[in-house]
Amino acid sequence: MNGFQRRSLGAAIGSLVLLLGAFAFQYIGGMAPCPLCITQRWPHAVAIALAVLIVLLPVRFFALLGAGAMFVGAGVAAWHTGIERGWWKGPESCTAPDASNLSSGELLDRLMQTPPVLCDQVAWEMFGLSMASWNGLASLILGFLWLRAYASSSASQ
Repeated sequence: MNGFQRRSLGAAIGSLVLLLGAFAFQYIGGMAPCPLCITQRWPHAVAIALAVLIVLLPVRFFALLGAGAMFVGAGVAAWHTGIERGWWKGPESCTAPDASNLSSGELLDRLMQTPPVLCDQVAWEMFGLSMASWNGLASLILGFLWLRAYASSSASQ
């Protein structure tokens, strides 16, 4: 295994650790994820799959895709953080309904369609940052690790 493959695998291990942490919070800690939390998991799964491909077939472009996946994940995490902080509105499908303009029947309908875990509620935080915020920071770091792996590969790949 060459340095490019090792660096790619290292970045993917970071994603694996984050995914395992998310699953531990969910299945051991009993914290159900909101829809945006689930969305934030997909870029990590893509990064892990790309690392497996790089181990089998060391194509340089796959590292760029890994970086792209992490930067998309960081963007989703930043969007989620903004929703949690009230900086902007989230999708109606996973935020608390604004009851001021709804009739009681409309409010009941909206509540029945809303998932049990809302995207605008912070379920866990450490040092003032929510899980989405930490995931965003970690995704940025992993994105740069993927770029480092790309830069370390030979231009012929």
